[in-house]
Amino acid sequence: MIDKRPKTPREVAAFSLFSMAEEAAWSDGALHHYLSRAGLDSRDAALASRLTYGTVQNQILLDWYLRHFSSVRLKKIAPRVLACLRMGLYQLILMDKIPAHAAVAETVALVKHYGHANDRTVAFANAVLRNAANAAQNGSLPRLNCPDKESYYALQYSHPEWLVRLLSEQYGQKLTQKICQADNADAPISVRVNTMKCTPAEAQAELEAAGLTVQPHEAFPEILLCSGGDAAALPAFIEGRVTVQDAASALAAAVADPKPGSTVLDCCAAPGGKSFAMAEKMQGKGSVTSCDIYEHKLKRIREGAARLGLPNIRTELQDASVCREEWKDSADVVLCDVPCSGLGIIRKKPEIRFKNPDEIRTLPEIQARILANCAQYVKKGGTLVYSTCTILQRENEDVVRAFLTENPEFEAVSWTHPVCGERADGMVTLLPPVHNTDGFFIAKMHRKV
Repeated sequence: MIDKRPKTPREVAAFSLFSMAEEAAWSDGALHHYLSRAGLDSRDAALASRLTYGTVQNQILLDWYLRHFSSVRLKKIAPRVLACLRMGLYQLILMDKIPAHAAVAETVALVKHYGHANDRTVAFANAVLRNAANAAQNGSLPRLNCPDKESYYALQYSHPEWLVRLLSEQYGQKLTQKICQADNADAPISVRVNTMKCTPAEAQAELEAAGLTVQPHEAFPEILLCSGGDAAALPAFIEGRVTVQDAASALAAAVADPKPGSTVLDCCAAPGGKSFAMAEKMQGKGSVTSCDIYEHKLKRIREGAARLGLPNIRTELQDASVCREEWKDSADVVLCDVPCSGLGIIRKKPEIRFKNPDEIRTLPEIQARILANCAQYVKKGGTLVYSTCTILQRENEDVVRAFLTENPEFEAVSWTHPVCGERADGMVTLLPPVHNTDGFFIAKMHRKV
């Protein structure tokens, strides 16, 4: 990452984009790093966040415009210069409160100081941005002419066309458009209240007193949707009264429904949110074993459990696809939140949309192997929950239905929750524009006695 401390919102955004391009950093991690170094006030921090996420969210569309205004092919533009031009075009074309002269001047300054650019490159960037600014002000931007709705949505909302067409097959064109829109909308920080330490009302009052705008989730009283600041930097988080967790992830823990004294196995637990929620539901009684294949992730889970005051969580370094013989038939509840394409959390990590489709095509095989292995740990009469943070049927319903067919000792369990109503087949796919959650899949099954 760039060692220099950023001083302005645009520098924070630019440095974050550079880190993503050069070091494969996640947008949220890079942004948090540079915001913490910059020490901006809340208004400037919000601008830095919008510039970073907005540029990534709209990258396909911005590149389309850039091809129109640039005399140089995108592949020939240096990565840092390209990142700056995208951010400049985002301000000129897709933001309505940024003066054009400021967007142009500040972007050209970034190219000059951080783009390893010579005078010719600086002049090129200036010309591209001024042409775009004039077109935006004169109403002469090129029109998005596409052969069908799927290709239009792909360009308008900067989603890969293969993904838009796949979603359209599953959900229809209208809902697919809403999903794409939601993916590009501002997502509040979702925190779950640790009811072992305080009530939702007490937590809300504390967060609001710290300057955040807080809205309880309509279907989850313990979930608070926060904006206007970093909830994870406040005493409420540091002292364990709240923890960052989306309502969808919290629902998976609620559906698992462990009781005080239960033996629970969370097979793919990092970063630990569902383990924490289940341990709290158990009032610190019984045991939650949280597993992952990386020790540094287990360390984070232990730190989170200590922060939240959860003595009943222990961690194990374990590959969820490899059988642990001594765990067979031992758990009241087994939760498998398996590795997935992550396409349900694009609104939180916008770069996920750019995953190579060939690399995620084999995921159902891995998911099925993990589910079949971890099912062995469920006691007779116990509960098995399968979850993902994707909305693709091939990673969700198809995996569960194949498992139930191949394992008749398990059956789907009906359950009900205010966010989604009754689920007679035990399964639900949560969608951001429908449920006001991350995109998520949950299936509940029961091992017959």
